[in-house]
Amino acid sequence: MTDVIARLGGVYLGSRLKRLAERLQGDAAQIIQAAGIPAQPAHMPLLTALDAGAMTVGQLAEAVGSSQPGVTRAIGQLTALELVKAEQGSDLRQRLVSLTPAGQAVMKRTKMQVWPGIGLAVDEMCGGETAALLALLERVENALDESSMVARCERLQPPVLTIREFSDDLAQDFHDINAEWIEAMFQLEPTDRDVLENPRRRIVEPGGTILFVEAQGLGVVGACALQKTGERAFELTKMGVRQSARGLKAGEFLLAAMIGRAQEMGADPLYLLTNKHCEAAIHLYEKLGFRHDAEIMARYGARYARCDVAMRYAGPGL
Repeated sequence: MTDVIARLGGVYLGSRLKRLAERLQGDAAQIIQAAGIPAQPAHMPLLTALDAGAMTVGQLAEAVGSSQPGVTRAIGQLTALELVKAEQGSDLRQRLVSLTPAGQAVMKRTKMQVWPGIGLAVDEMCGGETAALLALLERVENALDESSMVARCERLQPPVLTIREFSDDLAQDFHDINAEWIEAMFQLEPTDRDVLENPRRRIVEPGGTILFVEAQGLGVVGACALQKTGERAFELTKMGVRQSARGLKAGEFLLAAMIGRAQEMGADPLYLLTNKHCEAAIHLYEKLGFRHDAEIMARYGARYARCDVAMRYAGPGL
């Protein structure tokens, strides 16, 4: 089976580090138990910090990089094991936590029986590059102190949707995207097949254009054509979005881009032909400035047997 977490690299860095930590701490627990130490791996950083002297809970939390509630819970567990004690300090608002004689004995045993073997094992697993690994981890920790991953994602996130121009290697996408929705609702007519199978000859070379919308992580998910039908007349046609990309507003993004391209090309009129059963598409066309037009129906509507709706672009808000 493919290791999904490993395959996606840095995207699942947190999950991979958590998985690695669980494996390492599982082995450490066995080593600690074999040394006769009653604590758990999660307790050891606290005991190590207290080996340097008494501390408040706040100081301990800072020393081990943990939350105060988490440290308080762990101190309660270590107190129950009689490895630490908490006493009133000179500041009555704070209590000082320190090692008991049993806790001091545990630390001596840890330094002699646990740390040396684990240090050698880690260095062997790292191929002698432990220092480099630790330096990289420190770099990540420092970077998180400077700016959270949330903030970095917001700043660095690439656009979810982008527009791509027609190229021959996208001709199959143009065919498949449109065949999917046409066959789901109607039947492919001869004029459909001619355009879908020959997009460069039927659309691009006569002066039209084809745009695609690409979704981050999904590839090309939508296509739309602008077919030249007169000196300045252009039909917006063969617009579709893959079923797998519904909900991303890819159609609206693509339609807005195609309207902008048509305006650059001086389209007049810019029109489209569709069917009343395409309710969602008609609503989108209306939202972006298309209006039902009897003249367009009379002039161009006979091209498709399924055409019973004709619309002309009138501009936003008109």
